[in-house]
Amino acid sequence: MVVMTGRRPRVAIAHDYLTQRGGAERVILAMLRAFPDATVHTTLYDPAATYPEFREARVVTSPLNRIPPLRQDHRLALPLLPGAINRLPVDADVVIASSSGWAHGVPTTGRKLVYCHAPAKWLYQPAAYLGHQPSASIKGRALQTMTPWLRRWDRLAAASADRYLVNSTVVRDRVKAAYGIDAAIAFPPFGVGDDGPQREVEEVADWRDGYHLVVSRLLPYKNVTEAIAAFRDLPGQRLVVVGHGPLESDLRAAFPSNVRLVNGLDDASLRWVYAHATALIAPSIEDFGLTPLEAGAFGKPTLALRGGGYLDTVVEDVTGVFFDVPTPGAIRSAVLAASLRRWDDEAIRKHVDQFSEPRFHERLTAEVESLLAQRR
Repeated sequence: MVVMTGRRPRVAIAHDYLTQRGGAERVILAMLRAFPDATVHTTLYDPAATYPEFREARVVTSPLNRIPPLRQDHRLALPLLPGAINRLPVDADVVIASSSGWAHGVPTTGRKLVYCHAPAKWLYQPAAYLGHQPSASIKGRALQTMTPWLRRWDRLAAASADRYLVNSTVVRDRVKAAYGIDAAIAFPPFGVGDDGPQREVEEVADWRDGYHLVVSRLLPYKNVTEAIAAFRDLPGQRLVVVGHGPLESDLRAAFPSNVRLVNGLDDASLRWVYAHATALIAPSIEDFGLTPLEAGAFGKPTLALRGGGYLDTVVEDVTGVFFDVPTPGAIRSAVLAASLRRWDDEAIRKHVDQFSEPRFHERLTAEVESLLAQRR
């Protein structure tokens, strides 16, 4: 361990916003377990909307956090977030910036290690982010207006890093295209394993003998609508969707009888849902692809869209199968084909072990120690 003369090195963590429960927020919790003395700096923090473990951490927020509507929907704050980050200085020897759009711009007195989940989708993949071409909506046209100056800020923020890490092969390529940075890959750990308590989920308790599972935020680019449509009139098959987001009311209104949606699950309930699933369906292009690892920890295979981070986390014909387009027909075909196979749950679990939290801690600690040595 590298030490600074006369005192213990100070490591801080920065994150875009803590207003939801997702893979990026689980990575922050893993970082906190690696550096338990670290303070978390973020623009917005809603304790009720994210993981309860953050209540045990020291969290410093920007002045935007005083505005309740922004805590409830961080997308409303989009044009304000660059200024909020610029006014969120971090006094530390090393700051680990967990970023998918903002945190990499945080100013610091020390070294900056960026852990990039993806370059900002609203800047570099706006159609995927919105679910339609930007010109087709007022929100999209407003985003087009802001894009030039947001990109300038974003690229300056990326250039302020001392070192860049990315979570997958596809994000490495996107970082190179967006910023010209050659980043190293450090796979994040899976968040939910089979080694914790389980709590029955009443809404699907009568389906405990098996169902397919989608775990996702309900956003257009996640293709949950297509997964639901694939199960319409699909005899003998059931689908459980775990998630929440802007599309929830529309999805509920169109549910067939063999599809159910639940949300607000704690980790014990999520473990129960994974444990009783037949297989996971992963129908979106993800930057990393965390859920196949969570399902794999329970020995469950994944039916994934061929692309994005799933190319790193799904091994074809070992831990799952791919479908090539996110259409109801392609998903339905994958469900029927996979149901005819016998899966080796031990082989699936062995693959998942490569993405353990101890391995992530070792890599992150080595990177921090290297930057501390440079600073010294």
